[in-house]
Amino acid sequence: MAQLLLPLLPSGATAINDILSVRNDNGFWYYFAGISPIFTHNEKDMASFRMFTSQLIVSGQCRNINIIKAFGVSSNSVKRGVKKYKEGGIKAFFQPRIGRGGSVIRREIKNECQRLLDKGKSRRDICARLSIKYDTLRKAIASGRLHEPNFNETSAKGGSSKSARTVEDAKAGEGMGVGCTRTVERTLAAMGKLNQASIHFQNCLDLSKGGVLCSLPALESCGLYRHLHILPQLPGGYYSNYNIITVFAFMFLCRIKAIDRLRFEPAGEFGKLLGLDRIPEVKTMRKKLKLLSDENAVKEWAGQLSKDWLEATPDLAGVLFIDGHVSLYFGNKTKLPKRYVSRLRLCMSGTSFYYVNDILGQPFFYIEKAVDPGILKTLENDIIPRLLKEVPGQPNSEQLDLNPLWHRFVLVFDREGYSPGFFRKMWNDHRIACISYHKFPAAKWEENEFKKYKTKMPRGEVIEMELAERGTLIGSKKCEQIWVREVRRRTKSGHQASIITTGYRLNLIDTAMYIFSRWAQENFFKYMHQHYDFDKVAEFMTEEISDPIRVVNPIWKNHDNKIRSHQNKLNTRLKKFGAMELHPETDQKKLKKQIMAKAKLKEEINLMENELEKLKTKRSAVSRHIEFQDLPDNEKFEKLKSGSRLLLNTLKMIDYRAETAMSQVLKEFLNRGQDARPIIRELFDTEADLIPDLKTKILNVRVHRMTTLRNDVAVKKLMEKLNETETIFPGTDFKMQYCLGSSD
Repeated sequence: MAQLLLPLLPSGATAINDILSVRNDNGFWYYFAGISPIFTHNEKDMASFRMFTSQLIVSGQCRNINIIKAFGVSSNSVKRGVKKYKEGGIKAFFQPRIGRGGSVIRREIKNECQRLLDKGKSRRDICARLSIKYDTLRKAIASGRLHEPNFNETSAKGGSSKSARTVEDAKAGEGMGVGCTRTVERTLAAMGKLNQASIHFQNCLDLSKGGVLCSLPALESCGLYRHLHILPQLPGGYYSNYNIITVFAFMFLCRIKAIDRLRFEPAGEFGKLLGLDRIPEVKTMRKKLKLLSDENAVKEWAGQLSKDWLEATPDLAGVLFIDGHVSLYFGNKTKLPKRYVSRLRLCMSGTSFYYVNDILGQPFFYIEKAVDPGILKTLENDIIPRLLKEVPGQPNSEQLDLNPLWHRFVLVFDREGYSPGFFRKMWNDHRIACISYHKFPAAKWEENEFKKYKTKMPRGEVIEMELAERGTLIGSKKCEQIWVREVRRRTKSGHQASIITTGYRLNLIDTAMYIFSRWAQENFFKYMHQHYDFDKVAEFMTEEISDPIRVVNPIWKNHDNKIRSHQNKLNTRLKKFGAMELHPETDQKKLKKQIMAKAKLKEEINLMENELEKLKTKRSAVSRHIEFQDLPDNEKFEKLKSGSRLLLNTLKMIDYRAETAMSQVLKEFLNRGQDARPIIRELFDTEADLIPDLKTKILNVRVHRMTTLRNDVAVKKLMEKLNETETIFPGTDFKMQYCLGSSD
């Protein structure tokens, strides 16, 4: 009887199936059956890899799907390898490929290409300089006619270890402070003789959170360093605006949610990421934040960025999601008014924020309201005027006159914004289309009106919906009435979700897709609250409300509360009175008691109705709204300062957009798209080797490997895309170069 192999795996190996496993060690793949090694090859030897995996499949030791899952390779490549093995055996994998040879890259061009490659020039630079196609150069490198220096071979000789850096930083603590190793520059800065410290990268191994440097191309693309001249310039010293802004951006990406938490991070390690000896301490960071947080300057900077984002994505700026979010306040510096918090189902003190997002959930800007007038007033007074100026690609007046059903852009919001009068005003005054849920839908429609439609959602998933459409007149007042398109979606349970829109040229499917994509904005709120602590109060200073704001009159509110309480008590008695029944067959004594009780209750109801009318008269004699300045002193309150909060929230929005952009690229290389963001977060938290090349001016970032082989493959492809951007580290002439490896 054949001996059974126990399903044991060597340490650090990845299972192919119950018996076979594989491990990568020092650039070599080792294959095991149980715990016994059976084959090995260099990680770059693709011929040996395809030969051996095909041999395993053909001999019945494993299946195609095992190789696909273990190594993250495509199904077609595995099938081709199996076919080649069956037809030609082992030697078929090692025969040179028969081709026609290079016809474009002749000897002179080939020599020049190799010289430029050895210098560290990028492929695109070489193609532009020598006027050759990118694919031509790529094929020459792939065929071996040209050799591209491998980043994994970059020497890390002389690189400092983490333990050595820790000892050095601790020794510096005996002098200027932990990690303050650049004593000369810091002394000059303290004497006012230095405008800012020079950026000097060290050769470092195993740098904590070094993977966050992979975010730099996306951060620059999203505008992190754009328009910084608008912000107040920090006075001459060791740290510049670029340093502080970069620290905040990296801090939030690494999920360090508050400045106070920096005291628990190794300042020297974080500083090496910026080309400095250490990052500022918490007290210094607070001072720098205060200097940068001039409210007017920050508003202008954030406004310029939102305008850039709108212009950069005109296809996404045509459909905008609007929703409110309440940031809670638990402090005692001021007594902010209470408002309803839907996620908690409670009325709590806080500040209202109204966000404008695109269809993918990416934010453009927000409007802060210490006194919340509601979504309709905020739209009309703050958001619409801004969008009319900044949304790109709007049709002009002549085009709108020639096409009476065209719209400028589309606004999507929930039932809170339902208002026939508002819909009519937006269409008649600005030709803005609105999409929302019908607040008062009529009876259910017949089932035969619904048809099945397949639609592709903004993030790529395809869903099937049962939809029907009619024209509907909404509005109880004649001056507010407007004809709208009513679209209904029928669910499996038979429920009909009613959607109304003034987008008369919109496709039926697109109308439904837009309203049901609104969850992207809700997901944005949830993600930012969970990962970036979006509601964090940056500073606890307050300021007076100087803007002309109308608020609810507290006297009117007091009368209104009494009326509501009185009305509830009256309704209880009316209900009790209606439930009393006098039956003629009841015993006369009992009947007499019932008649007396009912008469007494009726008398009580009459008294309460009279009292209710008096209360309503008192309420009608008082104005419902008054100016904020007219409030009694004991009712007045101050708002929280918004400069630092707007600055940090804008940086968090840049981080979110950068993370979204990277995850969208990473999704192309993953079978499960929902894994993209977790892998990006893992990448930011991973150690890396930082190896500057002073001759070629290349800053090599060698990120340590991910948790699984599949993640390794996907991240490698992401890094190829990042390298194509040829990003220059801000304030230097070093070009960023990324790869996946280790310091072994």
